[in-house]
Amino acid sequence: MADIMIRKRKRMRSKEVKALSSELEGIFGVPVFSEEEPVDMAESSDFSVIFVGGDIYGIVKDGKPFLTIRGIMKYKPEGRYVTVDMGAVPFVANGADVMGPGILETDPSISEGDLVWIRDVKNGAPLAVGIALRSAGEMGEKAPGKAVKTIHFVGDKLWKAGE
Repeated sequence: MADIMIRKRKRMRSKEVKALSSELEGIFGVPVFSEEEPVDMAESSDFSVIFVGGDIYGIVKDGKPFLTIRGIMKYKPEGRYVTVDMGAVPFVANGADVMGPGILETDPSISEGDLVWIRDVKNGAPLAVGIALRSAGEMGEKAPGKAVKTIHFVGDKLWKAGE
C-alpha cells in the first residue's frame, strides 16, 4: 500500500454485505458488489475503507457509506453527482473544494451534509468525492463560496493505495 495506514481489516458477513450493498444501491441507483464477492472492512486514518477483492471500492465517513473514485469508475452510478465546468477540473483533481460558480449541474436529491461525487462536464469522469455544504437547489444558484468539501480525489493516498 502507498501512504495510507490500514488496520483492523476484517471480512464482512454476507448479511452485512447485503445490507451495505442495498444501502449503496439506494444512494446511487445502480447495483454494486454482491454478497458472493469477498468484502472486507478496515480502518484508516480518516475513515473506514471497504475492500472488494483486493481493491478499495468504498469508504464509510461518519457512518455513511460511499464509493471511492475507483468504485465510481467500476459501478458507474447515476445519483449523487455534482458536475463542474472544465475550468474547475485542474483544481478539483488536485484536492481543492468545489466553489459554487463552477457547478453546472447537480443530482436534485442532494441535501446538505450528503456525500457526493464530482465529475467533469465534458467526459463525466469522476474527479473527487466530497461532502455537500449546500443542497442541490442552493448549488444551482451558483452563489460564491464553497459548495462541496473534498475528502478524496484522484492522486491522493487513497487513490494511490490501488495502484
